[in-house]
Amino acid sequence: MSEKPDATDAGGCSARMAMVVVLAVGAVVYAADQASKVWALTHLQPGVRTPWWGEFLQWHLIFNPGAAFSIGTDVTWLFTMIQGGVTVGVIAFSSRLRSWWWVIGAGLVLGGAAGNVTDRLIRPPGIGVGHVVDFLELPHWPIFNVADAAIVTAAVIIAVATLWGIGPTGRIEDPKQEVKGDEAHG
Repeated sequence: MSEKPDATDAGGCSARMAMVVVLAVGAVVYAADQASKVWALTHLQPGVRTPWWGEFLQWHLIFNPGAAFSIGTDVTWLFTMIQGGVTVGVIAFSSRLRSWWWVIGAGLVLGGAAGNVTDRLIRPPGIGVGHVVDFLELPHWPIFNVADAAIVTAAVIIAVATLWGIGPTGRIEDPKQEVKGDEAHG
């Protein structure tokens, strides 16, 4: 019977610290998202493109009932439920995280999901079916907001951590040890 290979710690954090950081990052992202949406609603005209950083990044205010690329515009209520579930799930799961990569990623997801679900709950046309305020436009990319940018950034951070073998618990499996263990018992 082979033993499980040893794992190394990737410099983790405590459950309490993980929860505090997830909530703090989430709060910062949420505040930035909501403040930027208030600014966009105050200063931009719906449907009008305004160059900000040349043609690369423009202001373009829209109200999105669906997801990226306007997918699912007829099921806004479903996105409300998913984003609400993600918000609750991240909070519930965050105390189990030990990897700083995953902690930061979870905080970004929390703030982003909470920002967009807030729009779905408080914006027209009604509770649970509100349209998300999007106002940032890159060439050949859907119009997005700060919450969306945070979620995409989290996906990249978590993907990089996963590729490096860092799991949510902050442990890195050493593939060389696994091969040695298999050869010793083969």
